[in-house]
Amino acid sequence: MKESVPGKIKSKRVYTGKVLSLDLDTVAFPDGSVGELEMIRHPGASAVVPFLSDPVGEDPQILLIRQYRYAADGYLYEIPAGRLNRGEAPHDCAARELKEETGCTADKLDHLLSFFTTPGFTDEKIHLFIATGLVAGETKHEADEFLDLEPMLLSRALQMVEAGEIVDAKTALGLMYAAGFRAGH
Repeated sequence: MKESVPGKIKSKRVYTGKVLSLDLDTVAFPDGSVGELEMIRHPGASAVVPFLSDPVGEDPQILLIRQYRYAADGYLYEIPAGRLNRGEAPHDCAARELKEETGCTADKLDHLLSFFTTPGFTDEKIHLFIATGLVAGETKHEADEFLDLEPMLLSRALQMVEAGEIVDAKTALGLMYAAGFRAGH
């Protein structure tokens, strides 16, 4: 069987909101068939694993946030993160979100990886960074952000991932990647 070139044939915008849009796409699949998919369009985001101490130290301290999330029906432990503004570079978004949510600025902000959150229905991509050399400052929370800062040892955060106490995917991935990054470098 000959494969066809997959891709979008046409798209109809069904909804446009503050955070995301919903499109109904007509798509050609690799086997030549055609179908419709609902696709959530998202501008992308940046997330930051902030280290309060030297990341190559014995058990470095990190800074998490404990944030109320309506969709999760309660509070979640998370790394600072937020949506990219139009035309904003992921690095700049990471620095901005770190400052807004924790009050900290970073001496060094290194890109770790970029990943799709749930590519079955959204094009959202998160760019993950590691922040070191933090300097404390004032936070600037948005009106719908209810959060507390939670400094802790990296080992404790990893235990929380293992115990199911950290269930936010970007946070779990960021913590495990940062821990592996430390071990491998």
